[in-house]
Amino acid sequence: MRDFAVSDDPAVQAQLDRLGALSLPSGRLGLDTVRALLDRVGNPQDDLPPVFHVAGTNGKGSTCAYLRAMLEAQGLKVHAATKPHLVRYNERIRLAGRLISDELLAELLKEVLDCGEDLAPSFFEVTTVATFLAFHREPADVCVIETGLGGRLDATNVLKTAASCGISTLGIDHEAFLLTPEDGVPADPLARIAFEKASIAKAGVPLVTQAYPDPATASVLETAQKLGASVVMRGRDWDSRADGSIHYCDAKGDLQLPLPALLGAHQADNAALAVAMLRHQSVVEVSPAAMGKGIVDARWPARLQRLGHGPLTDLAGARTVWLDGGHNPDAGEAIARHLSAQKPVHIVMGMLANKDPGALLRPLGSHALSLSIVPAPGHDAHRPEDFAPFSALPVQSFGDVPAAIAALPPQGDVLIVGSLYLAGEVLRLNHEVPD
Repeated sequence: MRDFAVSDDPAVQAQLDRLGALSLPSGRLGLDTVRALLDRVGNPQDDLPPVFHVAGTNGKGSTCAYLRAMLEAQGLKVHAATKPHLVRYNERIRLAGRLISDELLAELLKEVLDCGEDLAPSFFEVTTVATFLAFHREPADVCVIETGLGGRLDATNVLKTAASCGISTLGIDHEAFLLTPEDGVPADPLARIAFEKASIAKAGVPLVTQAYPDPATASVLETAQKLGASVVMRGRDWDSRADGSIHYCDAKGDLQLPLPALLGAHQADNAALAVAMLRHQSVVEVSPAAMGKGIVDARWPARLQRLGHGPLTDLAGARTVWLDGGHNPDAGEAIARHLSAQKPVHIVMGMLANKDPGALLRPLGSHALSLSIVPAPGHDAHRPEDFAPFSALPVQSFGDVPAAIAALPPQGDVLIVGSLYLAGEVLRLNHEVPD
């Protein structure tokens, strides 16, 4: 499966093959296994540089990208852990500004897999332990760490402290994991999602959030209170608006910052959350100038990315090809807001079978010139007929993205969307491997 990727390095591939054989044992939830594995390798998570820990439904990866860019603009060495990878597994672990080398990656994965063979750890548990080992052994000034699914039971939530924690936007996604019936958790779906994300809060550490509907807000506040964290909420403790620039304000004063280079109005919100996380901690100092530079410098592939020249875009001729890995309703709304100022586009879509086939088409359908459905490489994907109820246009089916693009009529730009797995395949085909 694409989760585990492939490598040109035989030593890395040997460990990726071992990772690919792992699965989460049926019915096992919790942090006991990852804690046991960490204990065997010396508990590196307890001796890391200051950590910025970020959860959320959409925007957490972009928020991490802004944090990293701002901290680096301040002249700091930054370790970063983000997920998923798009093309190479190495993308998950960035050490002092550079992707982890194949040599070190193979060494760390082998060490962790060897230590935990009898524990039957999951892919994500091994990845997290290897990441913490790398962050512990390689010098840096600060760490930026993105959660995976949820937060409460995410393997990264073994961290006991942080400089700051953040929650980006909230929405309904990964329902099979995050809305599983359980005693003592909120019944309202969005409040439950908020509870899962806010559970990364740590005693004495600020939990910086966006603004949410009332049920989610109440859930965040209650969860943070139980964990001993102070909540720094947008609209109450800080705020931001974008109008030619980002106008940010909190009790420390006002800032006027540049708009992001990343496209989409929602990126100004993600950048503002990163600013708020930095402004409401006292462990590292980051100047407004560094924040502004980081906002402009930040890059995050497959989020309204305009593809460059390459073998895939050559098939599209002079038209622009956009790429976005969005796959839930909130992502669809964000993409639609961007497209509202553009001409209609040809949509090439591939979605995993466990996603709502209408999640993107409901907001994007009015912006479509045509709809082409392709597989999500290496995964069970929705069939073309699954999308028909949500599209006023005929649904066309193709075996892959190159075939879909080659068959398009000559006018109109292209949007490839629906899955980060699909996005990774597109970047690989167009020779735009993230570095």
